[in-house]
Amino acid sequence: MTIPVRPGAARPAARPAAADPLAPLLDLPGVRNAAEAARSGIDRLLRHRLMRNRSAEVSTESALRGARASAALEGVDVPLAELRAGQVDDPVVQGALRASVALGSMQETWTKAPGQVLARLHVLAAADLTDRAGLGRPGAHAGPRLGGLFSLVTEETSVPAVVLSAVVHGELAAVAPFGTADGVVARAAARLTGITRGLDPKAVSVPEVGFAELGRAEYARALAGYASGRPDGVAEWLVHCCRATEHGALEGLAIAEALLRG
Repeated sequence: MTIPVRPGAARPAARPAAADPLAPLLDLPGVRNAAEAARSGIDRLLRHRLMRNRSAEVSTESALRGARASAALEGVDVPLAELRAGQVDDPVVQGALRASVALGSMQETWTKAPGQVLARLHVLAAADLTDRAGLGRPGAHAGPRLGGLFSLVTEETSVPAVVLSAVVHGELAAVAPFGTADGVVARAAARLTGITRGLDPKAVSVPEVGFAELGRAEYARALAGYASGRPDGVAEWLVHCCRATEHGALEGLAIAEALLRG
């Protein structure tokens, strides 16, 4: 990592740069191209004219649709109109909604204290699904993997944000540190990574919808490939996440166009 130097200050002695542990991921089959396509899709969304002064409206609707899709990936699919009208009290849906809405307040903390954010996300997502004593407390089995993940989140990396987001998502979903609502937490943390790393700083895309559109079975299969640790399985998951990001950008465009039509 480059050490910043103030103008006129003595330059510190050079030291070897630490290797980026994620850099080899870009050489896996299909990953680099998929990441570029995802970036292009998000950039197209961010260029939409509505983003100049009404991006907050898109972000609000995105959070709602993202929560619905995240719950659907857990097997609880509810009509969007009913969710918007406040007519859904399912605990999985409500947990996903609480987590989605809270992401805006977690952006600064995520890159400094990711463990604190994950605990909070679990409290929000699983409040009505498990005993209060277990909320926000990862199991001992997850300790080493979480430690490694926290390092990835807090350090700089040369890989595109969509790839880092996919790794965050895959690690949390595969390790299942809390035992309840882990999928919801994983998707929320992945979205937060995309926001804080500059992929979608306005939070106007809906990657959760992208995963839902690609299908629960495909999602589970790709995640199992990542969990296997095999290079081909990891590559498949990363490409899957990039494709979901592209779909999520299209969902953001649909929201923006709907708002323009009134």
